[in-house]
Amino acid sequence: MIPNDNIIALATPSGAGAIAVIRISGATAIDTAAAFFKSAYSKDLRKKKSHTISLGHIIEDNKILDEVLVSIFKGPNSYTGENVVEISCHGSPYIQQQVIQLFLRNGCRTADAGEFTLRAFLNGKMDLSQAEAVADLIASDNAASHQIAIQQMRGGFSNEIKSLRAELLNFASLIELELDFSEEDVEFADRTQFNELLSRIQKVLKSLIDSFAVGNVIKNGIPVAIVGEPNVGKSTLLNAFLNEERALVSDIAGTTRDTIEDEIAIGGIGFRFIDTAGIRETQDVVEGMGIKRTFEKIEQSQVILLLVDGSKILADSEKLKNITIDFEKIKNKNPLKPLLLLVNKADTLSDADKEVIAQHLKAVNYLSAKTGEGVEELKNSLLQFVNTGALRNNETIVTNSRHYNSLLKALEEIEKVQFGMEEDLSSDLMAIDVREALYHLGEITGQVTNDELLGNIFANFCIGK
Repeated sequence: MIPNDNIIALATPSGAGAIAVIRISGATAIDTAAAFFKSAYSKDLRKKKSHTISLGHIIEDNKILDEVLVSIFKGPNSYTGENVVEISCHGSPYIQQQVIQLFLRNGCRTADAGEFTLRAFLNGKMDLSQAEAVADLIASDNAASHQIAIQQMRGGFSNEIKSLRAELLNFASLIELELDFSEEDVEFADRTQFNELLSRIQKVLKSLIDSFAVGNVIKNGIPVAIVGEPNVGKSTLLNAFLNEERALVSDIAGTTRDTIEDEIAIGGIGFRFIDTAGIRETQDVVEGMGIKRTFEKIEQSQVILLLVDGSKILADSEKLKNITIDFEKIKNKNPLKPLLLLVNKADTLSDADKEVIAQHLKAVNYLSAKTGEGVEELKNSLLQFVNTGALRNNETIVTNSRHYNSLLKALEEIEKVQFGMEEDLSSDLMAIDVREALYHLGEITGQVTNDELLGNIFANFCIGK
């Protein structure tokens, strides 16, 4: 049963601000608001047209709580599909609480996390994947994640899934019909067309599954570990990326004893840079713990930047050999991860110095973390590790792990059906696999759901959305 009691919550961030928006949704939301709203032009809020705004005061027992603007949206043409009222009041936390408490005493209850969007889903205003995109849109902090969330919220992904599911459902119905006439040995489903459909569904599912590798890093940011010996300029490089003094810098080896992380957007993609403790032999227990964590961060990162001090390696030929050894060790342990060798303090190196380094080190990137020389070029190199072609072409990209898991399960069932077709298995066995594929595709859009799933999804929303 779809709830239609009145719920209320603050729709804007808590705390002081210029204005605050308080949202009420429910069958009698407009009547409830009208009981405590006095229009500046003596107009009854209940007689106002939908999608209009009224100026007036919220009044309790002849006491004015605030001068407000009240927007009304009559169901089903509202966000939730119900009657919705939005009260724009002054942003004082005291005023916000006074207004909310007034309506809590008079026919409203506090909305649960994500309950406004849950009601929108239950009332057919959006499907489940679109509802999840609302949360992704709120959480987006770079252009790429924003673009993906907008596309999904507008139904790009769910329309693709619904179309495939509808075609598969049509064939499933014909196969089920064959089972009803099994004694007569007839075929209602054209096997050639069915094979073509299965191949097309398999291709689309594989494409969507493959896109998750890109979508996941775009949504969560790409972790980049900055590693190297102490005092090679790792913290200075982090500060250069962020354009602020985020990490403590000194000439004392071992200054960074723990990992420091921060995120910036490069070309619309989020990168999470991790400044790690310098790698060296040490007897210091705390520094040793930091070095251990450095190797853990290397494992967790998707890109590794190995930074060396150009001025020091020129003075010590043994260091040049050790850098090559260290590079190969890290590369062998992380064969699938991009690894860039960066020679820092390039501003102190002559062309002759670089020629000497080139004799020992291959594929070197020069930069100066102190002056910023080479930092922009490094940012461009990092962007090349991300497949942004799908974004530019406006292709569907999967970012949600729940969708990813359902797609994997649906593909597994489709491949079982294909195997059944090749081996000429009976229709009743194939019908089971087709039903399972339909189930997993339906899970994505919410055509198949349960209370536990909805609870898990909407519990992650903010209250008021």
